[in-house]
Amino acid sequence: MRSLNDWLAQQLAQHPKEIDLSLERVRAVAQRLGLLPWRLPTVIVGGTNGKGSTVAMLTALGRAAGLRTGTYTSPHLQRYNERVAIDAVPIDDASLCAAFERIESVRGQGDAAISLTFFEWGTLAAFEIFAREAVDLVVLEVGLGGRLDATNIVDADVPVLCSVSLDHTEWLGPTVEHIGAEKAGIFRPGRPVILGSADLPRSVYAALESLACDARRPGREFEVREQGVGSWVWAAGTRALGPLPFPALEGPVQLANAAAALAAFDALGRVPLTTAIAARALRDVRLRGRFQRVAEFPVGGPEWILDVAHNAGAADALAQTLRATPCAGRTLAVVGILADKDAHAIGAALAAVVDEWVLAGLDGPRGCDAEQLRRRLPDDCRSTVLAPNVHEACAAALALAERGDRIVVLGSFHTIGPALDWLGL
Repeated sequence: MRSLNDWLAQQLAQHPKEIDLSLERVRAVAQRLGLLPWRLPTVIVGGTNGKGSTVAMLTALGRAAGLRTGTYTSPHLQRYNERVAIDAVPIDDASLCAAFERIESVRGQGDAAISLTFFEWGTLAAFEIFAREAVDLVVLEVGLGGRLDATNIVDADVPVLCSVSLDHTEWLGPTVEHIGAEKAGIFRPGRPVILGSADLPRSVYAALESLACDARRPGREFEVREQGVGSWVWAAGTRALGPLPFPALEGPVQLANAAAALAAFDALGRVPLTTAIAARALRDVRLRGRFQRVAEFPVGGPEWILDVAHNAGAADALAQTLRATPCAGRTLAVVGILADKDAHAIGAALAAVVDEWVLAGLDGPRGCDAEQLRRRLPDDCRSTVLAPNVHEACAAALALAERGDRIVVLGSFHTIGPALDWLGL
């Protein structure tokens, strides 16, 4: 039997395009696998920012309620297995390889074979594993957009749209209205839809109206009520849950993500949502690479903070959280940003809260070396060190750091993964 690495190498080489948005190929193979119509209770989470945190909170809610929960996310930080998890435990190599074998057995042979993208292979494998394991709840993170994303072959019981801002414009369109319409493609007629923000483009509300969805919006159908120091209340109509602890994920934006996750779990209706379930989930939720703090590495050294922050909205949220958690010394940033991302906007969002920038080159077809990155950042992003890769950038930042300083690693999943490796995490 082929190893997981063998399978992944084959999948990367098989399809002529890395991103080829379409549901035809993946739907045809899913039907041959007997996965459609999809029968498992499912929440799908889309949006420009906030998806990962909301998915993590929904997973924690499922576990707190005693539901065996399958989660599909992308991309991964260190190991491919992270993408498919049951009860927050990544799937083992053997299960993934067995799923790939089943997909290979039905997709056809020779010229008649259905060619799948790397992401489509992974999505089908996740669906196959969740179906075979008969999990109680499936939580899906949209990969790109929504309407033509491979995850959208299933009719989710509850879609969540966290936010809409400019990102991936080459695939989703040049304006937030175009992008909103693509992301609203996960909505289904007459079903509940949870909005994570009230600030969404008109195209989203047009889709809700045309599909007669049961829209549940923050500040209207559900709301956050802060209650004293360190607690809050989630309210929907005449119901209120609380007092609740603040989410274990740091940052002002996480309260909005938590409120949306609670609304989605409530709308699903598999288990009655109680204060006890909500409180346990909020305390237990974990998500690597989103304001993930590593205290004193090495011992006596600086604090490290790792945050993907790969677009302007995420960089704004990171800047807010850094302001809310000041340090005694300087803030140094290890930054690696892909060539197709808006480095200038990311830098502009963080320039006022970062004292020194250590720039890391990223390899691959979408990569960007450190010198190119310096030219793309605003002039007030002061960078004195250019490193060929993330490992060397981390070492350089540590050498620059003094007592009381902190080091923030940001810009891409391709930056955070190697930084975790370097830190030994």
